[in-house]
Amino acid sequence: MDAIVKPRFSLALPPTFRALRHRNYRLWWSGQLVSLTGTWMQSVAQSWLVLQLTNSAFLLGLTGFIGSLPILLLSLWGGVVADRVHKRKLLVVTQSTAMLQAFLLAFLTWSGLVRVEHVLIMAAILGLVNAFDAPTRQAFTVEMVGKEDLMNAIALGSTLFNAARIIGPALAGVLLAIIGTTGCFTLNGVSFLAVIAALLAMRLPASPRAATSESALQNLKEGLAYVRSNSTVLSLLTLVGTTSLFGMSYATLMPIFARDVLRVGAQGLGFLTATAGIGALIGALTLASLGRFRRKGLLLTAGNLLFPTALAAFALSRYFPLSLLCLMLAGWAMVAQNATANTLVQTTVPDHLRGRVMSVYTMLFMGMMPLGNLQAGTIASRFGAPFAVGFGATICALAALLILWRLPQLRRLE
Repeated sequence: MDAIVKPRFSLALPPTFRALRHRNYRLWWSGQLVSLTGTWMQSVAQSWLVLQLTNSAFLLGLTGFIGSLPILLLSLWGGVVADRVHKRKLLVVTQSTAMLQAFLLAFLTWSGLVRVEHVLIMAAILGLVNAFDAPTRQAFTVEMVGKEDLMNAIALGSTLFNAARIIGPALAGVLLAIIGTTGCFTLNGVSFLAVIAALLAMRLPASPRAATSESALQNLKEGLAYVRSNSTVLSLLTLVGTTSLFGMSYATLMPIFARDVLRVGAQGLGFLTATAGIGALIGALTLASLGRFRRKGLLLTAGNLLFPTALAAFALSRYFPLSLLCLMLAGWAMVAQNATANTLVQTTVPDHLRGRVMSVYTMLFMGMMPLGNLQAGTIASRFGAPFAVGFGATICALAALLILWRLPQLRRLE
C-alpha cells in the first residue's frame, strides 16, 4: 500500500471528523460533497426525463436496472484493474468519463434529439463507469487515511452519501422547474470538476506498480480464492450480500406501504423515505464518532440483528408513527452493519488484494440490489408488500444468526 502522507499540522477536529485531519481525504471528501449532490440531481432528472418521454413505469424500472447491471457483471474486473494500476489515475479516468456522460446527456436534451434509447445507453455507460470506479474508491480510502482512521473515513463517506441523498433530490425538485433536465445534467457535469481537481491536488508518494506476469484472469482467480479461503472475509461479504438481496429492497415497496398499508398518501411517502435516510445519516455519524472503538464486532452484531428486527416490525406495523420509528432504526442499523463490515474487510485483506476483494464487496452490495428489487416485487405482487418485507427480514435474520453461531469470533473482531 502507498505510504500515507502525514499532515504538517494537526487540525483541531472532534473525534467524529478525525479522518478530515488528512489533507488528501479532506480534498476527496469536499469534492465528493459537490459531486454526489450533482449525481443525485441527475438521477431525479433522468427519471423525470424518461417519464416525460414515455410515460412508462416499466421503462423507469428498466433504466434503473440497466444502470446497475454493469456493476453486477463487471465490478470484479474493476477490482482487478484497481490492483494493477495507480488508483488515483484510474479514478481521474472514471470521474472524467462520468462527467462527459453528463454533458452528453445535457447536449441531447438541449438539442431536442434525446430519445429513450439514448437515456438507456447513457445509463449503461454510467453503470460501466461505476463498475470500475466503486471498487477503486473503496480501496483508495485506506491510502488516504491509513488503517487507524479507516472506519472514521468510511463512516464520514456514508454520512456524505446520505446527506447528498437528501440535498440532491431536493435541489433537483426546485431546479427542474427553473432550468429543466438540461440544466440539471449540466450542473452534474460541472460538479465532477470538484472531484477531479481534488484528485489532482493530492500529494501522494510515488509508488510504481510492480510488473506482473500474471494475466488479468489469474489475478481475478487469486482474489476470489482469497475470499473463499478466509472465513472471516467470506462471512462478512455473505452478510452484506444477503442484506442487499433480501433487506434493502424494502425501499422499492415504500409507495405501496404509503398508499395501501398505512394509508398516508404521497405526503406520508415522503416522510417514510426521509426518515429512513435520517436514520442512515445518524448511523453514519454514530460510527464516525466511534471511529477508534475497538469492539467493532459488537457494532457489526448490533447492526446484523437490529436491521431485520426493525424491518420485520415495519412489515407488521399499521401505525404510522411506529412505522417511522422502525424505518429510522433500520436506516441506522443498515449503516452500522455495512460500514463496519466494510472496515473489517479492508483491515483484514492484504494490500495487494484490496481492490479485488472490495470489488466483491461492491458486486454484493450494489450489484445485488436490482435482483433484490425484482424478488421483492415478485413476492409482493403475489402475497402483498408486508409479506415480502417480512420474508426478506426473516432471511436476513437467519443468515445473521447462522453466521454468528458458526463464527462466534466475529463478535470479537477489532
